[in-house]
Amino acid sequence: MWVLGIESSCDEMASAVVRDGWEIVSSEVRGQNDVHSPYGGVVPELASRDHVRVVSEVVGAAVEEAGISLEEFAGVAVTAGPGLVGSLLVGLSFGKALAYRLGIPVVGVHHLAGHLASAELADRELGPPYLGLVASGAHTALFRVESTGPPQRLGETRDDAVGEAFDKVAVLLGLPFPGGPSVAAAAEAGREDAVDFPRPMLSNPGLDFSYSGLKTAVALEAERRGELSQADVQDLAASFQAAAIDVLVARARKALRQEGLRELAVVGGVAANRRLREQLAHWGERDGFRAVFPPVELCTDNAAMIACAGARLLERGEHHGLAFNSFSRVPIDATPWVATDSQ
Repeated sequence: MWVLGIESSCDEMASAVVRDGWEIVSSEVRGQNDVHSPYGGVVPELASRDHVRVVSEVVGAAVEEAGISLEEFAGVAVTAGPGLVGSLLVGLSFGKALAYRLGIPVVGVHHLAGHLASAELADRELGPPYLGLVASGAHTALFRVESTGPPQRLGETRDDAVGEAFDKVAVLLGLPFPGGPSVAAAAEAGREDAVDFPRPMLSNPGLDFSYSGLKTAVALEAERRGELSQADVQDLAASFQAAAIDVLVARARKALRQEGLRELAVVGGVAANRRLREQLAHWGERDGFRAVFPPVELCTDNAAMIACAGARLLERGEHHGLAFNSFSRVPIDATPWVATDSQ
């Protein structure tokens, strides 16, 4: 079964072809770093306008690379939410129009379900039940993933996502966009113990996260130091990164113990962070759990993960008609885009 995936929830327009739910035959991602760099973050209006400009080209490139005809597709999977509504609508509209033209089903995929599927794409031995840690620019959450039913949310951020905190700290330190890779690169030459930044929420019960206070602590320290030298920037980046990653690791370890699980899937853009990978590998050996990371190209937003998650829906006989819409915020266990019409 060939499935075409389309992902446009933020500032990447992506399309991919996946065969039989597991094999990535092609994957195209068109980023917008040049568009948003002057502003230090994603500008929603500019993101959606750029998606309109390139969506046909990106989908066409994925199909051409796969070397199959459009008539061979069994269905189209497209991100329905959460995300920037304007960006989502571009991919959603294109995907529904293409499915209508071909007379094949279209399914809406929850963006976080796609990220969790990226770990299963990367490691065929990973299977439910397992713990999923989603760490990205828009999301920071822990899920218990079972073989049936939607993932169960165990904890989530109460304010900023960890990737959002990386981006905002990059602006504070004068580092270029995108902030995550810039902060990580600066941290390589810095001292993690230069500043004892807080580890938010670690003493609180439950499994929630908070990164707003940590970001504020960096801002206050940067203000206290005045004009920052290169060494200052590196030390602040390293100290911030250590604090941010320590919280992710501690919460994941607590959730694994609480749920009695031995496998951890770490997904989202921050899953590409080297320190996070090293720390979870270290604690995995000590605690007796296995951490699974997708390759870097599957950590950031991509359409292969959407096609993979969509294939699971299509295999169950689901399709969502043509009336479903996009949603900026929606729980992973809700599917408000499921429509009543059918093809």
